[in-house]
Amino acid sequence: MGDIDDALERAGQEAFTKAPPKTLKGQISYLLGQLKTAKAVAAELGITADSVNRYRRGARKHPPRHIQDKIDAAVRARWQPRVRKRRQQQAATTGGITVETRAQFGYTAPIGTTDDARLRRLTVHLPPEYARRLFDAHAQGAGDQQMRDIVAEGLQEVYFKDGGRRAAQLHVTLRDIDYIDVSF
Repeated sequence: MGDIDDALERAGQEAFTKAPPKTLKGQISYLLGQLKTAKAVAAELGITADSVNRYRRGARKHPPRHIQDKIDAAVRARWQPRVRKRRQQQAATTGGITVETRAQFGYTAPIGTTDDARLRRLTVHLPPEYARRLFDAHAQGAGDQQMRDIVAEGLQEVYFKDGGRRAAQLHVTLRDIDYIDVSF
C-alpha cells in the first residue's frame, strides 16, 4: 500500500459515526460476526482458530503487539462500510476532497522559467471530479503512482494554474511525498 492509499483509508475512518470496539473480546466478537467462523478470523489474522476462541472467551487477554495491530486493522477495515461509502459518494459528487501534503513537486515549464523540483507544503481543496477519479482508482486497485498522478493533476489545475488563470503550459509531477493526508 502506498502513501495515498493509506491517506484514503485514514480519511474513511474519520467518517465513523460510532467508535469501533476497543476491547479485545469486543473486537474478536465483531470479527466473528463479520467473517462467521473462528477459522476465517484466524486466517485473516495469521493465528490459530484456538487462539481466536481463547481471545473471544477471555482466556487470553493480551495478544502480542503485532497481532493486536492486525486485529485493530481488520476491525477498522470492516467498520461502518455504509457510512464510509456515503461520505465518499458525497465527496465524489458535491463536496470534493482536501489534500494536505508536504512533497517535492517537479515542473515542466516553458523556456525562461525554472523547472527545478521544490519541496512544498500545500493544503488544497480539490473539486469532486478529482475525488471521484481518486476513489475509482483506489477501488480498482490502482498503483500508488497512478493515484499520485491524479492528485498531482488536481493540484496542478487548482493550485498552480489557479483554474486556468495562469501558468497555462505548466506540467506538475508529484515526487517524494514526506506526508499526505486526505479528508472528505
